[in-house]
Amino acid sequence: MELKIVDLHASVEGRQILRGVNLTVREGEIHSLMGPNGSGKSTLASVIMGHPKYTVDSGDILLDGESIVNLSPDERARRGLFLAFQYPVEISGVTLANFLRRAYINLKYGKDAGKEKERLGVLEFQKILKEKIEMLKLDPSIAKRYLNEGFSGGEKKRCEILQMAILQPRIAVLDETDSGLDIDGVKIVAEGVRAVSSQTGMGALVITHYQRILNYLKPDVVHVMYGGRIVETGGYELAQLLEEKGYSVIEQKYGGVSG
Repeated sequence: MELKIVDLHASVEGRQILRGVNLTVREGEIHSLMGPNGSGKSTLASVIMGHPKYTVDSGDILLDGESIVNLSPDERARRGLFLAFQYPVEISGVTLANFLRRAYINLKYGKDAGKEKERLGVLEFQKILKEKIEMLKLDPSIAKRYLNEGFSGGEKKRCEILQMAILQPRIAVLDETDSGLDIDGVKIVAEGVRAVSSQTGMGALVITHYQRILNYLKPDVVHVMYGGRIVETGGYELAQLLEEKGYSVIEQKYGGVSG
């Protein structure tokens, strides 16, 4: 699969945020998207996944050459997209295991899965859930807790990666999944992303402010967003430069970019 963003302009409540984003992520590739606060990174993640709050003004989002801008978020998910939230939502009364099981069955068999397929899905799911919980070093009891309710920040972020590992998307967008994590948590998340990518061929767009997760993740491509567009693209050394110099080097170079 190839996710291709072409000259994308998008706005929220009449305010334009994205001002001509061009980006291509293919299966098996890990891309990092960096940039200062307010540059449009989280907006891009939401627009890719079809958040109804955002409006695509012009440009396109293509999956294998087919436009998805008019598809709902669940249709995009069925086509292989996944978004790990920056701020995961708490849902009382729904256990993590039940939430993930329903998502797994719906994505694998569709909304009209019969009882036969659903039973098969449950057996498959139980095996996968146990394996992925162990991979992410989570307490197995977390599966019986209500979704994100009372979870620590680190548990919430690792549960986003758990969802990704179980649903096995073809392209995943991770919106600052490393924020609020300690060093061990960052390493576990990075190793989880790498493991899923190597096992399934998943492509990933990892949005972050900091280099520390990239030390473990070692992305293939690093992009820098500023003023609602991608202004720099390079290798891992670009992230190292930003760690050393800060975003001031970008602001000085592209200070004329509005946004």
